[in-house]
Amino acid sequence: MEYSPQVRNRMKRIEGQVRGIVRMMEEGKDCKDVVTQMSAVRTAMDRTMGLVVSSNLVECVLHAEERDGEDPKAYIEEAVNLLVKSR
Repeated sequence: MEYSPQVRNRMKRIEGQVRGIVRMMEEGKDCKDVVTQMSAVRTAMDRTMGLVVSSNLVECVLHAEERDGEDPKAYIEEAVNLLVKSR
C-alpha cells in the first residue's frame, strides 16, 4: 500500500506534537495544557486514520476481485471495523 505525501506529512506533524507534549511534561507544565495537547494529537490521529482508510478503500475494493476473486464486501467491512475501533 502506498501512502500519500499528505498522510506522511500529517504523521510527521503528529510526531512533533507528541514530542512537544513530552517536553511539556518534562518542564512540569500544567495538567490542563498537557491534556489539551494530548486531545489534539488524538483528534489528528483519528482524522489521519480516516484519510488512510478512505483513500485506500476504493483501490482495495476495485482490485479485490482481481486478486483471487476476493469479495469486495469483505474489504468494506474491514475498513468500517478499522474506523470503529479507532473511536
